[in-house]
Amino acid sequence: MAELMIRKMEISDINDVMEVEKKSFSSPWTEEIFNQELVENKHAHYFVMLIEKKVIGYVGLWAILDDAQITNIAILPELRGNKFGEKLFRFTIQQVLRMGANRLSLEVRASNTVAQHLYRKFGLVPGGIRKNYYRDNNEDAIVMWVNLS
Repeated sequence: MAELMIRKMEISDINDVMEVEKKSFSSPWTEEIFNQELVENKHAHYFVMLIEKKVIGYVGLWAILDDAQITNIAILPELRGNKFGEKLFRFTIQQVLRMGANRLSLEVRASNTVAQHLYRKFGLVPGGIRKNYYRDNNEDAIVMWVNLS
């Protein structure tokens, strides 16, 4: 059985994370953004999921006081449907709780019902809409959140 591991993202992971990012999003972040998040943002926490030392997914979050927000989460498209996203999300909630956050939020495309279903499994509920949030097609984002305390 292949070894599955989740650990803190390092600068050396950015190239592999970019592969996941470009395959997952129509408006991917740049290497510079990831570098800035890892080096300069004291509120940012990023983790990579690996199988046999290959990055297959990642998650980023910001934790400020008792609030946490997932900035992005992705699994390689060819590996979706194998519960990796669920495992990564469960790990993320554990990290958020360890950091002392009481609330967790994220934005998700209105059309991404698969992701919304996953987030609902963990108790997140829609809390609002950000109109025309995604620049590539002006799609709305649904803000989802959960009270962890």
